[in-house]
Amino acid sequence: MIGALTRRTSWIRRNLSLVVTAAIFVLLFGLASQFYDGFFSTPVFVSLLSDNAFLGIAAVGMTLVIFSGGIDLSVGAVIGFTSILIATLIQEHHLSPVLAWLVGMLAGTGLGTSMGLLIHCFRLPPFLITLAGMFLARGLGFWISTDSVGIAHEFYGRISAYEITLGSMVLPASALMLLAVLAAGYVIAHHTRFGRTLLAVGGNEQSALLMGLPLGGAKIAVYALNGFCAALAGIVATLYTGSGNPGMGIGLELDAIAIVVIGGTLLTGGRGHMLGTLLGILIFATIQAAILFDGRLSSWWMRIVVGSLLLVFILLQRMLLRPR
Repeated sequence: MIGALTRRTSWIRRNLSLVVTAAIFVLLFGLASQFYDGFFSTPVFVSLLSDNAFLGIAAVGMTLVIFSGGIDLSVGAVIGFTSILIATLIQEHHLSPVLAWLVGMLAGTGLGTSMGLLIHCFRLPPFLITLAGMFLARGLGFWISTDSVGIAHEFYGRISAYEITLGSMVLPASALMLLAVLAAGYVIAHHTRFGRTLLAVGGNEQSALLMGLPLGGAKIAVYALNGFCAALAGIVATLYTGSGNPGMGIGLELDAIAIVVIGGTLLTGGRGHMLGTLLGILIFATIQAAILFDGRLSSWWMRIVVGSLLLVFILLQRMLLRPR
């Protein structure tokens, strides 16, 4: 019994950030349910996922990058570029949606791979390389079109309207895609050698090198995977809005980073959990939904609350990393 208690205490200590994140979500959702009639309901909970699906998908890729101690500022621009590229290919060049999606995912993955190569081969700072990638992707998006392009295609309508009913819960296509990406991200992060390598690199790159881990391949692959996730998020955004917009996703990379940190992942890398990212998405979405339910508060209150939570988690991470 003492041994079991010791193991439980040790688990809580190792996953304190995750425990705090879960407690904050329960507290926020509970408070919102007390103040706003109808908030504590299945449709509202599902909308937390469906309305933030493309942001959540971007956050999954960002989690893996931050695991490795890196950062990617290009994801919001890649979402905008991918959305307008796909919309233009479908509407103006009459390409089938599936082929347009493949082109978009190849473009996002290619940009991510290029940034990963530059970061690894030339030992360049991820912040600067991905900042350049952000300007490149955003510029390419506005080069394709300066205006949004609507997508009028029967296949798009069918996919957007698709849903699965599980008891009293109706999950739309965007929520299903987010859950699928989260599940895949969980497996990659916590049940593959690649995920363990990313955490080792983020924890101590020199130690990981001495262990014989493939650092170069892992760094390049994680930025390629993040580019793929950003492109996929762009596809989901076109399904959600029914259009492509080169200005879509401005500032979204900062929201994704905030979600990852609030989810308990160390910004310096080496420690984190994909479940924490899911909780971070739910916290972000709960704040957003509560403000909409209220109707009197400015949308800037969401930024204030998220910023406050971000500061709390940065201080918590600092305490966890303090030498004993």
